[in-house]
Amino acid sequence: MVARSCATIVTHPFHVITLRCMVQFIGRETKYCGVFDSVVTIYKEEGILGFFAGLIPRLLGDVLSLWICNMLAHFINTYAIDDSMSHTGEIKNCSQALTGFFASMLTYPFVLVSNLMAVNDCGLAGGLPPYAPAYPTWVDCWRHLSREGNMSRGNSLFFRKLPAGKTNASSLLI
Repeated sequence: MVARSCATIVTHPFHVITLRCMVQFIGRETKYCGVFDSVVTIYKEEGILGFFAGLIPRLLGDVLSLWICNMLAHFINTYAIDDSMSHTGEIKNCSQALTGFFASMLTYPFVLVSNLMAVNDCGLAGGLPPYAPAYPTWVDCWRHLSREGNMSRGNSLFFRKLPAGKTNASSLLI
């Protein structure tokens, strides 16, 4: 858990840069061009904290996902799989993969909130109204999405739904 959290903290600034480079597409902007230029831009405009926008929900989601995945896999491997069965190793690997998928589904709202906060009010059209409200904190973002019933928006690759109250598909880009 500590190693996963450290890895998340170290890589989060690159995650923020990646998301902002992608969100530029919405407004046809070129504010973030490459890693070094993006680092300078974020530092000038937001300081060091700009690199960690959305970190808390991402950390919470990662830790919860890890705990859920490992606990479920442990229970399945301990109580549902008999060691005398043939192919026990393959079955245990499969249970680990399935529990990982299940855990990622349960913790998706944390990923969504983290991604929205990484681009929130950063000067890009996709992080500002009308595409996205400006949230003071990640908890406000969570509450807003929860109220609107949009905690799972973007979760499915094939079955997409238009968020409540939206009349065009541009809000599906984030």
